[in-house]
Amino acid sequence: MRNVLNGAEFPLNPALRHQHLHRSGLHSALRLAIWKLRGWRGRAPRQPGQVRKEAAITSPAWVVVSLSPKFSPHLSGSHAFALPLSQAVFPLSDLTLDALGWSAFEIEQLTADDANLHPARITSVHRRNVSALTASGPLTLVADPGVTTASFAVGDWVMCDLESAHLVRRLDRRSLLQRGAEYKSSQRQLIAANLDTLFIVTSCNADFNVARLERYLALAHDAEIAPAILLTKADQTDEAADYIAQAQALGDFPVLAINAKGADVADALAPWCGPGKTVALVGSSGVGKTTLANGLTGRVDETQDIREDDARGRHTTTKRSMHVLPTGGWLIDTPGMRGLAVADVTFGIDATFPEISALTDDCHFRDCKHEGEPGCAVQAAVDAGLVDAERVRRYRKLRAEDAQATETTAAAHARKRRTGKPTKSASRRR
Repeated sequence: MRNVLNGAEFPLNPALRHQHLHRSGLHSALRLAIWKLRGWRGRAPRQPGQVRKEAAITSPAWVVVSLSPKFSPHLSGSHAFALPLSQAVFPLSDLTLDALGWSAFEIEQLTADDANLHPARITSVHRRNVSALTASGPLTLVADPGVTTASFAVGDWVMCDLESAHLVRRLDRRSLLQRGAEYKSSQRQLIAANLDTLFIVTSCNADFNVARLERYLALAHDAEIAPAILLTKADQTDEAADYIAQAQALGDFPVLAINAKGADVADALAPWCGPGKTVALVGSSGVGKTTLANGLTGRVDETQDIREDDARGRHTTTKRSMHVLPTGGWLIDTPGMRGLAVADVTFGIDATFPEISALTDDCHFRDCKHEGEPGCAVQAAVDAGLVDAERVRRYRKLRAEDAQATETTAAAHARKRRTGKPTKSASRRR
């Protein structure tokens, strides 16, 4: 059995033969592909293991593979079928740890106990296991009993035993993008790990919201991830320049107005998507994240229209997953997020509002709320026209929300340590 990407053939790693197909998750992908194309009448390759593109399948997101009985005793004779490129095995001959984003940061964490283990990078998280990539190919890993998969994020590096598909331990993260859970629960939601760049996607329409962008920026700055704002649908408005100016006023970072359906999307974002680099797309539903992901990866995932009255979209992407890019980088695609709670991100908020946080130490009172207290340096700057009053209002709101959520989380964890019982939503306990 062989895998083809971009017209080139690569051998399937012997470790992923029949006995490992179920474990790797590849078997399910193959069955799904066969089911989708049950009515297809393509000619099977003559030689077992031969792979080729078929003229009958015009989309570059599909490849045709054949499977011989030596790889699966359940098959009689050679079978040919199409496999979605997004579910295909990556080019194993070119896949190295460096290509996956492995760096000196991870190497420094290795110990003698890891001598018989192998690094793997998580590409998706499921309820009972995680999908991952190693230098030997894709596989599904299972952690120790009692270890919830909610503690892992897409993009995490872990050490595993290939033979038993056992996830032994997670390595420390270079960065972790997370948000406060809804309803102020004690469990924050992990979005993505080990990111180099966060693409914050919004549209030049009713979806554009400065306060929401500031929340994304606070999360990115707190995780020390370089942000970039992508403005989609700029070609559908006469006010694109105004949207660009508002986004540029939020800080010193790239702001790009792009056509998500344009043929130049991959070229425009290539500077951030180089070999071994990891980027993520975040934003509300309907802003064009799936369209952008298709343009970057070559996939053809379905997209959905937005509601015309308020520019809101429907969830197209339903789970986080990591995909290889033609540039050698990696893309973590995420579902649309409307609720974006903050918790314990004081550093990120201050970094998002540097002109305000730089003044707080000059306030007369250490716990100044910047709401008219005597000797407030921030209010004095507002009165002098040096700081925008609306920015101060949004800064105060984020700091207040962060302080309350951080205190609630700390109290919930303290209760869990005292009682040994899982925490519940703080709002429900009140």
